[in-house]
Amino acid sequence: MDFFFEVLLGGLLAGVMYSLVAIGFVLIYKASGVFNFAQGAMVLFAALTFVSLLERGMPFWLAFAVTLAAMVVIALLVERWVLRPLVNRSPITLFMATLGLSYMVEGAAQALWGAQVHGLELGISDEPLALGGVLLSQFDLFAAGTAAVLVTVLSLLFSKTRIGLSLRAVADDPLAALAVGIRLQPIWAVVWAVAGFVGLVAGLLWGARLGVQFSLSLVVLKALPVLIIGGFSSMGGAIVGGLIIGASEKLAEIYLGPLIGGGLENWFPYVLALLFLLVRPAGLFGERAIERV
Repeated sequence: MDFFFEVLLGGLLAGVMYSLVAIGFVLIYKASGVFNFAQGAMVLFAALTFVSLLERGMPFWLAFAVTLAAMVVIALLVERWVLRPLVNRSPITLFMATLGLSYMVEGAAQALWGAQVHGLELGISDEPLALGGVLLSQFDLFAAGTAAVLVTVLSLLFSKTRIGLSLRAVADDPLAALAVGIRLQPIWAVVWAVAGFVGLVAGLLWGARLGVQFSLSLVVLKALPVLIIGGFSSMGGAIVGGLIIGASEKLAEIYLGPLIGGGLENWFPYVLALLFLLVRPAGLFGERAIERV
């Protein structure tokens, strides 16, 4: 049982890393209905910019501040030059725009900082920590705490502040929000800026775990099952979905892997997401779309 709980808790903590990427998707989708496929590229750009500044001798916190400013600028430019001209276009048009944007952001990152692989050290030990006979990664515990703080701060921002209330109004009914005098463009700009900050946090943690390389942008693919299970419009759903994916893939690899074959950890989350699509297409916490015919 100790081994089972060790695998389960390790999977839950690993799932939090997926949730950090999924939160960026949820923020933008909830505010504008856009599935931002470029979120993975933003994670890569943030990690690559930060580690490149560190390697050039910039202090840690100054590098963090400069990278955050760069992510906010990118987010504002995307809102102004990509999202705003495509208002009221079809969802597939918006999706293709963000798909093209992802390649542009990756290309800009390569042009600025090069394509070599970087190691990123955040000063967080990855040695196992014994808790009640269960060994847990200190890095995963730090990532889980970071995600908890991030979700708490974002929840307070969107529930207790004026900009948060405006965001919820835009998410519920954009036309009604316009009718009462809420301007959509500033709301979208704030949301994209916050998504850029979330991308920075996720980029630093994933970069420290995997190394800062261009395959880091593919972490977006692992966030898709998280969004399908948790729901595209719920931050809490992103966390729950990440926990489910993290725990299920680890348990499947350990207990089903010897029976079926190795490599379950890579594809089992997508099988689970497919089952959820068949049973509950909106996800656990997503809002069901109702359209008049």
